[in-house]
Amino acid sequence: MTAPYPYGNHQPPPGRTNGLAVASLVCAFLFAPLGIIFGHISLSQIKRSGEQGRGLAVTGLVIGYLLTVLTVVAVAVAAFFTVAVIDSLEGAIGTTNGTPSADTGPSPPANPNTGQELPANFPPSDLGTDCQYPTAGAASKPATPPRTGRVPTEPAVVTASVTTNRGNIGLELANGQSPCTVNSFVSLAQQGFFDDTPCHRLTTGALRVLQCGDPTGSGTGGPGYEFGDEYPANQFPKSDPRRAMPVRYPRGTLAMANAGPDTNGSQFFLVYEDSMLPPTYTVFGTVDKTGLATLDAIASTGVAGGGSDGAPQTPVNITSARLD
Repeated sequence: MTAPYPYGNHQPPPGRTNGLAVASLVCAFLFAPLGIIFGHISLSQIKRSGEQGRGLAVTGLVIGYLLTVLTVVAVAVAAFFTVAVIDSLEGAIGTTNGTPSADTGPSPPANPNTGQELPANFPPSDLGTDCQYPTAGAASKPATPPRTGRVPTEPAVVTASVTTNRGNIGLELANGQSPCTVNSFVSLAQQGFFDDTPCHRLTTGALRVLQCGDPTGSGTGGPGYEFGDEYPANQFPKSDPRRAMPVRYPRGTLAMANAGPDTNGSQFFLVYEDSMLPPTYTVFGTVDKTGLATLDAIASTGVAGGGSDGAPQTPVNITSARLD
């Protein structure tokens, strides 16, 4: 009797599995586009040769296409949010139609929870060697620009006191860190520029600062000159994207308000609770323990009208600002 199969009573061995079908499934997980390519080639070979592996190739194609689509969607979403964050941070420095406005001070950043700290301070080699204070608009109160050129960086810390109707605010000015800024602040203080001026802005939301230094109380006033940014902006190249990434300005920080790069004037702000801001606001000192108690008392009464950003509910006026 003739055997039903040429191999006696056994089934013939299964056909060979197409190698690209296996490669398609594996590559679908490792690099989806390659898995798709192998899958299509495999199906074509299987159709011609009759090899096994069609199921593997189809599975590789499905997974490859699915992962590719998910990757494209994820990249598009990430790009959208990156652009949105950059746009928000550019708005935080107070520009209008590409032209710097008057001193606006800091605005709440788009991402208040990055957890990053102010960078370590590595003073540039030319620190304090060429301080310049070019004219910028009309002075809100008579003031003479400070001396230009080289200014001393020693002593590293200079103490000052700002007396207000709500209490005294003691300051330690970081002369060794931001000497051009300290030179301007000291000059204005000695001229009485800050005397009998209001602290016109209090913020109680994500940003928690008291802003002062504008004799007009409108947020647009200044000394009639401007000057360049120092620490922490000078820790990054001008085009470094880290300039737009928020960092923590800790409680007790004394910093300059501005209307964009290198537009410092007379307005400054005092941080009474940690606040996240791009590192483009020059830090030039700290507030002492007594000053922090005064700031806490001012903040506790809130903002006029019950908002989170505006004039203090109880007016705050500087009666004098002097070196100790």
